[in-house]
Amino acid sequence: MKPLGPIPAGFEAIDGELAIGGRTASAWVEEAGGTPLFLYSQDLIRRRVELLRQTMPDQLRIHYAIKANSYHPILELMRTLVDGFDIASAGELTMALEAGQDPTLISFAGPGKRYEELELAIRHGVTLNLESEGEAQRALAIGDRLDIRPRLAIRVNPSFELRGSGMKMGGGAKPFGIDQDRVAALARSLISAGAEWRGLHIFTGSQALDALAIIETQANVLDLAARLTAEIGSPLSHLNMGGGFGIPYFHGDQALDVETVGSALADRFASLPSELSGTEFAIELGRYLVGETGVYLARIVDRKESHGQVFLVTDGGLHHQLAASGNFGTVVRRNYPAAIATRYDAEPEEEANIVGCLCTPLDRLADQAFVPRAAVGDLVAIFCAGAYGASASPSAFLGQGPARERLV
Repeated sequence: MKPLGPIPAGFEAIDGELAIGGRTASAWVEEAGGTPLFLYSQDLIRRRVELLRQTMPDQLRIHYAIKANSYHPILELMRTLVDGFDIASAGELTMALEAGQDPTLISFAGPGKRYEELELAIRHGVTLNLESEGEAQRALAIGDRLDIRPRLAIRVNPSFELRGSGMKMGGGAKPFGIDQDRVAALARSLISAGAEWRGLHIFTGSQALDALAIIETQANVLDLAARLTAEIGSPLSHLNMGGGFGIPYFHGDQALDVETVGSALADRFASLPSELSGTEFAIELGRYLVGETGVYLARIVDRKESHGQVFLVTDGGLHHQLAASGNFGTVVRRNYPAAIATRYDAEPEEEANIVGCLCTPLDRLADQAFVPRAAVGDLVAIFCAGAYGASASPSAFLGQGPARERLV
């Protein structure tokens, strides 16, 4: 038997069945027209943002990294809850604008921005987080051609990283950002060229659950930003401190202590060096804001046995839940939180493998999980599905197509 991950708080049962937003999973499936179906809880999203407002320093702005979940109704909701959007493509820029976001509250990071993407961002007044000297030259040239003063920041590749992070985005040779020893010279050239200097973006890693590691990294980010500002010789208008806040996916994971992180950051803000006295600070979060607020529902279409093991075959799979299948960066496959949604409060009584409908052995949603006995027609729920599910899975694989989505 392999343990399941912890089901996030906020989900309930109605008449023995998983309920979201005051209605049962099967009711939502009927209304949506079938499965597979992603459900995202508006109430849980609001609660998560409010938690950050209560625990982080008042002067810290919260940005939503829309790569986590770019479903249009979520973007419309997030626009009313956070202080800005962080994007990584022209496609995401278009989605943000269609959701009504003010383009001056959008920042655009990511290596390999194409010429037309740079031009689109500059036309709309989006802040570009530059990832190389070459990208800086292209942005300045586009600004000159359009007679628009581009809003430019520099993404820094720092010499340190976020300890324990799931994906390390700083330290050593990286395709992201500009090595910290070259940042000051580039910034001075941008300012002398007449660009609107929008400061620094220092992103070191993601999916960290260790509050002390995040506190250490935030302190390092502030120290580095102060040193670079002194070298640049101009005020730092904005510092994007990155994110890194993780959520518990697997058995044994403990939720991040955001209260401790917020308290430590408030102490640092109370004694900032003079170089940062007029700086606006922000963190960018995606997974932490929406990951635990979503659930993926798939219907069991077959129940079978092979060599003594039970397989619950669903109409969903890795084409919608690549991360839950273990094929999105994990080294050792472990089980996400999962349940038999239609028997949510029933006692577990058998060990079963929950798999998808694809013709590949990689299509596994839970291995040897201890669950209530399930039959054809029952619904399976995969939790922590609000981030990097629909937005990061190969929905076109084998012609399966995307899942339905609802914000409830």
